[in-house]
Amino acid sequence: MSGIAVSTTINGDGVEFLCQPQETLLDVLRDRLGLTGTKEGCGTGDCGACSVILDDRLVCSCLVLGAEAEGRRVETIEGMASGDSLHPLQQKFLEHAALQCGICTPGFLVASKALLERSPDPSDHEIRFWLAGNLCRCTGYDKIVSAVKDAAASLRKG
Repeated sequence: MSGIAVSTTINGDGVEFLCQPQETLLDVLRDRLGLTGTKEGCGTGDCGACSVILDDRLVCSCLVLGAEAEGRRVETIEGMASGDSLHPLQQKFLEHAALQCGICTPGFLVASKALLERSPDPSDHEIRFWLAGNLCRCTGYDKIVSAVKDAAASLRKG
């Protein structure tokens, strides 16, 4: 297969792949690399289900071309847990029942992680503002906000 050769870092590991010029990072992650935790919700950058962190910036992977990952760092939902140990955000989402169908959950988790890396003690308003690009059709947002607040407190304690 011909294509664009890309060398990048995904969840801390060096990765090389070939992709087509029009192929999105979302498609590369799911279809070429088998990282299916990142979900496609809308394909237009409106729902946040495909959120990843690209060089410390939260992006919708459906709006980034796979070739744009060249030489960059990508963090996906698969990189959040440490072996069998869940990230505090993942644990708090479970404890607060902040998920139902699961389509939006990876995007919310990745976006929440990006928020807490910038603001370790966010207010409810900050959390809601930061997560405004992520849509949930099942749970509403109160449980998600509570889970993020609780995870922030846990992370601050160490």
